[in-house]
Amino acid sequence: MKELASVTKKFKGEITKKFKKPRIWKEKDVLNGKIVDAFVLILRTRGCRWSHKGGCTMCGYFKETYDVKEDEILKQIKEAVKIYENEKIVKIFTSGSFLDEREIPSHMQKKIIESFSKAEKIVIESRPEFIKNIENIKSNKRIEIAMGLESANDRVLEYSINKGFKYAEWRKWAEKVKEYGKELKVYILIKPPFLTEKDAIKDAIKSVEKVKDIADTLSFNPVAIHSRTVVEFLWKKNLYRPPWLWSVVEVLRKSSEIYDGMIKCDVVAGGKERGSHNCGKCDKDFLNSIKNFSLRQNVDIFKNLECICKERWLDLIEIEELFKG
Repeated sequence: MKELASVTKKFKGEITKKFKKPRIWKEKDVLNGKIVDAFVLILRTRGCRWSHKGGCTMCGYFKETYDVKEDEILKQIKEAVKIYENEKIVKIFTSGSFLDEREIPSHMQKKIIESFSKAEKIVIESRPEFIKNIENIKSNKRIEIAMGLESANDRVLEYSINKGFKYAEWRKWAEKVKEYGKELKVYILIKPPFLTEKDAIKDAIKSVEKVKDIADTLSFNPVAIHSRTVVEFLWKKNLYRPPWLWSVVEVLRKSSEIYDGMIKCDVVAGGKERGSHNCGKCDKDFLNSIKNFSLRQNVDIFKNLECICKERWLDLIEIEELFKG
Protein backbone atom coordinates (compact mmCIF):
# COMPACT_ATOMS: atom_id res chain seq x y z
CA MET A 1 0.00 0.00 0.00
CA LYS A 2 1.65 3.21 -1.21
CA GLU A 3 0.22 5.39 1.56
CA LEU A 4 1.56 3.17 4.35
CA ALA A 5 4.95 2.89 2.66
CA SER A 6 5.11 6.68 2.50
CA VAL A 7 4.31 6.95 6.20
CA THR A 8 6.91 4.38 7.26
CA LYS A 9 9.57 6.17 5.22
CA LYS A 10 8.66 9.54 6.74
CA PHE A 11 9.51 8.37 10.27
CA LYS A 12 13.03 7.21 9.40
CA GLY A 13 14.75 10.54 8.77
CA GLU A 14 18.45 10.63 8.00
CA ILE A 15 20.77 7.68 8.62
CA THR A 16 24.19 8.25 10.19
CA LYS A 17 26.93 7.60 7.61
CA LYS A 18 30.15 6.61 9.31
CA PHE A 19 32.09 3.41 9.87
CA LYS A 20 30.92 1.38 12.80
CA LYS A 21 32.18 -1.90 14.16
CA PRO A 22 29.94 -4.95 13.74
CA ARG A 23 27.77 -6.03 16.63
CA ILE A 24 28.95 -9.37 18.01
CA TRP A 25 27.80 -11.60 20.83
CA LYS A 26 27.64 -15.26 21.79
CA GLU A 27 24.64 -17.27 22.88
CA LYS A 28 23.30 -20.79 23.26
CA ASP A 29 21.46 -22.58 20.48
CA VAL A 30 20.54 -26.11 19.44
CA LEU A 31 22.35 -28.25 16.87
CA ASN A 32 21.49 -31.89 16.23
CA GLY A 33 19.44 -31.97 19.40
CA LYS A 34 22.25 -30.67 21.61
CA ILE A 35 22.73 -27.24 23.19
CA VAL A 36 25.84 -25.62 21.70
CA ASP A 37 27.56 -22.24 21.53
CA ALA A 38 26.58 -19.85 18.75
CA PHE A 39 28.43 -16.82 17.38
CA VAL A 40 26.20 -13.93 16.30
CA LEU A 41 27.44 -11.23 13.93
CA ILE A 42 25.50 -8.22 12.71
CA LEU A 43 27.36 -6.62 9.83
CA ARG A 44 26.90 -2.94 9.06
CA THR A 45 25.67 -2.72 5.47
CA ARG A 46 23.48 -0.37 3.48
CA GLY A 47 20.57 -2.31 4.95
CA CYS A 48 17.26 -3.67 3.77
CA ARG A 49 16.35 -2.62 0.24
CA TRP A 50 12.67 -2.64 1.18
CA SER A 51 13.40 -0.29 4.06
CA HIS A 52 14.72 2.29 1.59
CA LYS A 53 11.29 2.22 -0.07
CA GLY A 54 9.42 2.64 3.20
CA GLY A 55 9.88 -0.64 5.02
CA CYS A 56 7.88 -2.43 7.69
CA THR A 57 5.85 -0.60 10.30
CA MET A 58 7.66 -2.15 13.29
CA CYS A 59 11.25 -2.38 12.05
CA GLY A 60 13.89 0.04 13.33
CA TYR A 61 16.99 -1.85 12.26
CA PHE A 62 17.63 0.70 9.50
CA LYS A 63 19.33 2.79 12.20
CA GLU A 64 22.22 0.30 12.23
CA THR A 65 22.90 0.73 8.51
CA TYR A 66 24.61 3.18 6.19
CA ASP A 67 26.14 3.27 2.70
CA VAL A 68 29.01 0.87 3.44
CA LYS A 69 31.87 0.27 1.02
CA GLU A 70 33.30 -3.19 0.35
CA ASP A 71 36.55 -2.50 2.21
CA GLU A 72 34.56 -1.55 5.31
CA ILE A 73 32.66 -4.85 5.17
CA LEU A 74 35.99 -6.68 4.95
CA LYS A 75 37.23 -4.77 8.02
CA GLN A 76 34.16 -5.92 9.91
CA ILE A 77 34.75 -9.55 8.92
CA LYS A 78 38.37 -9.37 10.08
CA GLU A 79 37.16 -7.90 13.38
CA ALA A 80 34.68 -10.76 13.79
CA VAL A 81 37.17 -13.51 12.90
CA LYS A 82 39.48 -12.27 15.68
CA ILE A 83 36.70 -12.86 18.20
CA TYR A 84 35.35 -16.10 16.73
CA GLU A 85 36.27 -19.11 18.88
CA ASN A 86 35.13 -21.99 16.66
CA GLU A 87 31.50 -21.89 17.77
CA LYS A 88 29.54 -24.57 15.91
CA ILE A 89 26.78 -22.22 14.80
CA VAL A 90 27.47 -18.85 13.18
CA LYS A 91 24.63 -16.40 12.55
CA ILE A 92 25.40 -13.62 10.07
CA PHE A 93 22.85 -10.82 9.97
CA THR A 94 22.86 -7.51 8.09
CA SER A 95 19.69 -5.71 9.21
CA GLY A 96 18.58 -6.60 5.71
CA SER A 97 19.20 -9.49 3.29
CA PHE A 98 22.54 -11.27 3.19
CA LEU A 99 21.70 -12.48 -0.34
CA ASP A 100 20.98 -8.99 -1.68
CA GLU A 101 23.98 -8.24 -3.90
CA ARG A 102 23.52 -4.51 -3.31
CA GLU A 103 24.16 -5.13 0.39
CA ILE A 104 26.86 -7.76 0.04
CA PRO A 105 28.27 -8.44 -3.45
CA SER A 106 28.06 -12.10 -4.48
CA HIS A 107 31.84 -12.66 -4.42
CA MET A 108 31.88 -11.43 -0.82
CA GLN A 109 28.95 -13.59 0.29
CA LYS A 110 30.96 -16.75 -0.35
CA LYS A 111 34.10 -15.24 1.19
CA ILE A 112 32.27 -14.30 4.38
CA ILE A 113 30.87 -17.80 4.84
CA GLU A 114 34.29 -19.34 4.20
CA SER A 115 35.78 -17.09 6.91
CA PHE A 116 34.10 -19.27 9.54
CA SER A 117 35.62 -22.57 8.47
CA LYS A 118 35.08 -24.33 11.81
CA ALA A 119 31.34 -23.71 11.87
CA GLU A 120 29.04 -26.64 11.23
CA LYS A 121 26.04 -24.46 10.48
CA ILE A 122 25.70 -20.95 9.06
CA VAL A 123 22.48 -18.94 9.47
CA ILE A 124 21.71 -16.02 7.16
CA GLU A 125 18.62 -13.88 6.56
CA SER A 126 16.97 -12.85 3.32
CA ARG A 127 13.78 -11.44 1.91
CA PRO A 128 12.18 -13.81 -0.63
CA GLU A 129 13.09 -11.78 -3.71
CA PHE A 130 16.80 -12.51 -3.22
CA ILE A 131 16.59 -16.26 -2.59
CA LYS A 132 17.66 -17.03 -6.17
CA ASN A 133 21.10 -15.65 -5.30
CA ILE A 134 21.77 -18.63 -3.03
CA GLU A 135 23.12 -20.30 -6.19
CA ASN A 136 26.14 -17.99 -5.87
CA ILE A 137 27.16 -19.66 -2.61
CA LYS A 138 28.87 -23.01 -2.99
CA SER A 139 29.46 -24.49 0.45
CA ASN A 140 29.39 -27.94 2.02
CA LYS A 141 28.20 -26.45 5.30
CA ARG A 142 24.66 -26.60 6.57
CA ILE A 143 23.10 -23.29 5.64
CA GLU A 144 19.86 -22.09 7.14
CA ILE A 145 17.96 -19.31 5.42
CA ALA A 146 15.81 -17.24 7.75
CA MET A 147 12.92 -15.59 5.91
CA GLY A 148 10.60 -13.11 7.57
CA LEU A 149 7.04 -14.09 6.75
CA GLU A 150 5.60 -12.36 9.86
CA SER A 151 2.03 -13.38 8.97
CA ALA A 152 0.42 -15.70 6.44
CA ASN A 153 -2.57 -13.35 6.22
CA ASP A 154 -2.31 -11.05 3.20
CA ARG A 155 -4.37 -8.30 4.83
CA VAL A 156 -2.06 -8.26 7.84
CA LEU A 157 0.99 -8.27 5.56
CA GLU A 158 -0.30 -5.28 3.61
CA TYR A 159 -2.23 -3.14 6.08
CA SER A 160 -0.53 -3.91 9.42
CA ILE A 161 3.07 -4.60 8.46
CA ASN A 162 3.61 -3.15 4.97
CA LYS A 163 5.73 -6.20 4.20
CA GLY A 164 5.90 -5.67 0.45
CA PHE A 165 4.81 -9.14 -0.62
CA LYS A 166 1.91 -11.58 -0.25
CA TYR A 167 1.95 -15.05 1.22
CA ALA A 168 1.90 -16.81 -2.17
CA GLU A 169 5.09 -15.04 -3.26
CA TRP A 170 6.82 -15.85 0.02
CA ARG A 171 5.73 -19.48 -0.27
CA LYS A 172 7.14 -19.80 -3.79
CA TRP A 173 10.60 -18.76 -2.64
CA ALA A 174 10.37 -20.76 0.59
CA GLU A 175 9.92 -23.87 -1.56
CA LYS A 176 12.98 -22.81 -3.59
CA VAL A 177 15.05 -22.72 -0.38
CA LYS A 178 14.25 -26.40 0.13
CA GLU A 179 14.89 -27.19 -3.54
CA TYR A 180 18.35 -25.65 -3.16
CA GLY A 181 18.98 -28.07 -0.28
CA LYS A 182 19.00 -25.42 2.45
CA GLU A 183 17.17 -25.32 5.77
CA LEU A 184 14.32 -22.88 6.24
CA LYS A 185 13.70 -20.78 9.34
CA VAL A 186 10.41 -18.88 9.32
CA TYR A 187 10.03 -15.67 11.31
CA ILE A 188 6.50 -15.06 12.59
CA LEU A 189 5.53 -11.81 14.28
CA ILE A 190 3.47 -11.78 17.45
CA LYS A 191 1.05 -8.85 17.53
CA PRO A 192 1.48 -6.69 14.44
CA PRO A 193 -0.13 -3.25 14.85
CA PHE A 194 -3.90 -2.82 14.48
CA LEU A 195 -4.63 -6.34 15.80
CA THR A 196 -6.26 -7.06 19.14
CA GLU A 197 -4.44 -9.34 21.58
CA LYS A 198 -6.76 -12.24 20.70
CA ASP A 199 -6.48 -11.64 16.95
CA ALA A 200 -2.70 -11.50 17.27
CA ILE A 201 -2.63 -14.92 18.93
CA LYS A 202 -4.95 -16.33 16.27
CA ASP A 203 -2.90 -14.80 13.46
CA ALA A 204 0.34 -16.35 14.72
CA ILE A 205 -1.25 -19.80 15.09
CA LYS A 206 -2.88 -19.65 11.65
CA SER A 207 0.49 -18.69 10.19
CA VAL A 208 2.03 -21.79 11.80
CA GLU A 209 -0.71 -23.92 10.21
CA LYS A 210 0.24 -22.62 6.76
CA VAL A 211 4.00 -23.15 7.06
CA LYS A 212 4.26 -26.24 9.28
CA ASP A 213 4.82 -28.48 6.25
CA ILE A 214 7.84 -26.56 4.98
CA ALA A 215 9.60 -24.91 7.95
CA ASP A 216 12.60 -26.53 9.61
CA THR A 217 12.44 -23.95 12.39
CA LEU A 218 9.81 -21.49 13.55
CA SER A 219 11.09 -18.32 15.18
CA PHE A 220 8.54 -16.10 16.90
CA ASN A 221 9.27 -12.42 17.29
CA PRO A 222 7.02 -10.51 19.70
CA VAL A 223 6.86 -6.90 18.52
CA ALA A 224 9.15 -4.47 20.34
CA ILE A 225 8.90 -0.68 20.06
CA HIS A 226 11.75 0.53 17.87
CA SER A 227 12.34 4.27 17.64
CA ARG A 228 11.38 6.19 14.50
CA THR A 229 8.76 3.67 13.42
CA VAL A 230 5.01 3.71 12.85
CA VAL A 231 4.58 1.34 15.79
CA GLU A 232 6.41 3.77 18.09
CA PHE A 233 4.09 6.57 16.94
CA LEU A 234 1.04 4.44 17.76
CA TRP A 235 2.53 3.42 21.11
CA LYS A 236 3.18 7.03 22.13
CA LYS A 237 -0.47 7.79 21.33
CA ASN A 238 -1.57 4.87 23.54
CA LEU A 239 -2.88 3.11 20.44
CA TYR A 240 -0.56 0.11 20.70
CA ARG A 241 0.87 -2.11 23.44
CA PRO A 242 3.48 -4.83 22.85
CA PRO A 243 2.08 -8.34 23.39
CA TRP A 244 1.60 -9.69 26.86
CA LEU A 245 4.01 -12.47 27.78
CA TRP A 246 0.87 -14.49 28.52
CA SER A 247 0.06 -14.19 24.80
CA VAL A 248 3.57 -15.21 23.78
CA VAL A 249 3.40 -18.33 25.93
CA GLU A 250 -0.05 -19.14 24.55
CA VAL A 251 1.32 -18.96 21.00
CA LEU A 252 4.25 -21.22 21.90
CA ARG A 253 1.99 -23.74 23.63
CA LYS A 254 -0.47 -23.99 20.75
CA SER A 255 2.27 -24.04 18.14
CA SER A 256 3.91 -27.02 19.83
CA GLU A 257 0.62 -28.91 19.46
CA ILE A 258 0.47 -28.50 15.68
CA TYR A 259 4.14 -28.29 14.68
CA ASP A 260 6.79 -30.88 15.49
CA GLY A 261 9.90 -28.99 14.37
CA MET A 262 12.15 -26.60 16.29
CA ILE A 263 10.32 -23.64 17.87
CA LYS A 264 12.22 -20.58 19.06
CA CYS A 265 11.26 -17.22 20.45
CA ASP A 266 13.43 -14.13 20.80
CA VAL A 267 11.83 -11.56 23.11
CA VAL A 268 13.55 -8.25 22.33
CA ALA A 269 13.27 -5.77 25.23
CA GLY A 270 11.39 -8.41 27.20
CA GLY A 271 9.99 -7.22 30.52
CA LYS A 272 10.41 -3.59 29.52
CA GLU A 273 7.76 -1.08 28.53
CA ARG A 274 8.89 -1.19 24.91
CA GLY A 275 8.92 -4.98 24.76
CA SER A 276 6.62 -7.88 25.51
CA HIS A 277 5.73 -7.77 29.21
CA ASN A 278 3.17 -8.64 31.87
CA CYS A 279 2.76 -6.85 35.19
CA GLY A 280 6.46 -6.64 35.99
CA LYS A 281 6.42 -9.03 38.94
CA CYS A 282 6.27 -12.20 36.88
CA ASP A 283 8.14 -11.05 33.76
CA LYS A 284 11.48 -12.58 34.70
CA ASP A 285 9.94 -16.01 35.26
CA PHE A 286 8.16 -15.84 31.92
CA LEU A 287 11.26 -14.74 30.03
CA ASN A 288 13.37 -17.48 31.59
CA SER A 289 10.75 -20.06 30.70
CA ILE A 290 10.56 -18.85 27.09
CA LYS A 291 14.35 -18.97 26.81
CA ASN A 292 14.48 -22.48 28.27
CA PHE A 293 11.69 -23.66 26.00
CA SER A 294 13.57 -22.37 22.95
CA LEU A 295 16.56 -24.51 23.93
CA ARG A 296 14.83 -27.62 25.29
CA GLN A 297 11.47 -27.69 23.45
CA ASN A 298 9.70 -28.87 26.60
CA VAL A 299 6.26 -27.28 26.82
CA ASP A 300 5.91 -28.47 30.44
CA ILE A 301 8.23 -25.58 31.33
CA PHE A 302 5.19 -23.30 31.14
CA LYS A 303 2.99 -25.29 33.54
CA ASN A 304 4.07 -23.49 36.71
CA LEU A 305 3.71 -19.97 35.34
CA GLU A 306 1.11 -18.19 37.42
CA CYS A 307 0.42 -14.60 38.42
CA ILE A 308 -2.59 -12.54 39.43
CA CYS A 309 -2.06 -10.45 36.29
CA LYS A 310 -3.47 -13.33 34.23
CA GLU A 311 -6.95 -12.01 35.05
CA ARG A 312 -6.01 -8.58 33.70
CA TRP A 313 -4.80 -10.23 30.49
CA LEU A 314 -8.01 -12.24 30.13
CA ASP A 315 -10.14 -9.18 30.91
CA LEU A 316 -8.31 -7.18 28.25
CA ILE A 317 -8.97 -9.85 25.65
CA GLU A 318 -12.67 -9.89 26.53
CA ILE A 319 -12.99 -6.09 26.51
CA GLU A 320 -11.19 -5.76 23.16
CA GLU A 321 -13.55 -8.31 21.64
CA LEU A 322 -16.58 -6.41 22.94
CA PHE A 323 -15.34 -3.16 21.39
CA LYS A 324 -14.76 -4.95 18.09
CA GLY A 325 -18.40 -5.91 18.02
